[in-house]
Amino acid sequence: MIDLHSHTTFSDGELIVAELARRAQVAGLSALAVTDHGDPANLDFIVPRVALAARELSRAMEPPFTLLPGIELTHVPPSLIAGLAARARELGANIVVVHGETVVEPVPPGTNRAAIEAGVDVLAHPGLISEEDVELAAKKGVLLEITGRKGHSLTNGHVARLAKKWGAGMVVDSDAHAPGDLMDEARARLVVLGAGLSEEDFAAMRRNAARLVARALA
Repeated sequence: MIDLHSHTTFSDGELIVAELARRAQVAGLSALAVTDHGDPANLDFIVPRVALAARELSRAMEPPFTLLPGIELTHVPPSLIAGLAARARELGANIVVVHGETVVEPVPPGTNRAAIEAGVDVLAHPGLISEEDVELAAKKGVLLEITGRKGHSLTNGHVARLAKKWGAGMVVDSDAHAPGDLMDEARARLVVLGAGLSEEDFAAMRRNAARLVARALA
């Protein structure tokens, strides 16, 4: 099980990086991306420090565990997303996530489209995403998130239906902010099946995550 979306005390999470990684490992995960909320004010601060922690912890943890430095660009104007995504990669982010147009927060309209056009790795909880944006995500290889996060998960079924229609890749993530948010395989499966997807879809989502991790580490 791989989780590509989590938060630590570098933004609004409850745990430091080491404890989050250990708890994820105990929950049965093989890899975790730390993707704290970022914008122009903190990008240069967060990414290098998480990258350092990821290198040291991944080498030291037993049994082996892969910790990936990332960022979740959050509530930034859509016109800034491409530049910030590129900057995050320059700073060492292996995984770039964008906080999509969830129905429970006032995310700027156009965020979903800007993230997809920028070619980020994962568009998190994209809310009532349009068919046009899902079609573009399929063409660009941007993965759409099925989320275990309360509130954001209200539109999982909508995202799943359109992703299946247009052939867009999906992943299932916890968007963990606290220890109890982390999902083991059984809980992740329930989130996926609850979105109207199948066991085959769950297997495909796990393969999508594994391919993304392999590409990040290459």
